Amino acid sequence: MTITTRTVEYLADGLTMIGHLAVPSGVDRRPAVLLGPEGMGLSDVERRRADALAELGYVALAFDLHGGRYLGDPEEMLARCMPLLAAPDRMRGIGHAALDVLRAEPRTDPDRIAAVGYGTGGAIALELGRDGVNLRAIGTVNATTTGRPGEAARIRCPVWAGVGSEDPIMPPAQRNAFTAEMQAAGVDWRLAVYGGALHAFHHPPVDHPTVPGVGYHPQHAQRAWHDVVDLLAECLPVTE
Repeated sequence: MTITTRTVEYLADGLTMIGHLAVPSGVDRRPAVLLGPEGMGLSDVERRRADALAELGYVALAFDLHGGRYLGDPEEMLARCMPLLAAPDRMRGIGHAALDVLRAEPRTDPDRIAAVGYGTGGAIALELGRDGVNLRAIGTVNATTTGRPGEAARIRCPVWAGVGSEDPIMPPAQRNAFTAEMQAAGVDWRLAVYGGALHAFHHPPVDHPTVPGVGYHPQHAQRAWHDVVDLLAECLPVTE
């Protein structure tokens, strides 16, 4: 399918964010996917994923975290992301601002939107769900993050989470706390654990330092992508 792409600017978290919007050819309204990046920020990895989703027939917005910047310095990334991850309302603000941009796109069907995120972007997707946003599905990789007590009951869609078995940033105790939260809230949830994979196993190698416990696993990266696409096909099917 032919697609068009463009850069979109919008305000969030006191910054001018620069997202990447990919739209399938045609004039009809389409289901849409909000796509969140790892803590380093929006890169060509997420832009290509948005393009791939548009080729499948979705309107896709890869949203920004850091005002157009990619934080390749691990210390700078942690200094920005750790306070953000501890502030659900800030995460929701970033997510809502991007969601508003996606909904404003004329090709988007505002009643058929899913949120998929990686790392920090996945935590933001979950917070949108905990805020009661009308989503058709939430998918996360490396983001088995828990929320404020009781708020998961506001999630109104299936939740899929993928994590590496050897991820030290999202270890078994964190995974268990996440699944307990989802189960107690009555959420339709599932968890995929990819054997032998580290944190950010889905992300191709980068040419800068990373935090400990990060590593690419090409087989599981492909499997996790297929699992995300399957989630969307189930919960947000594209109809020609």
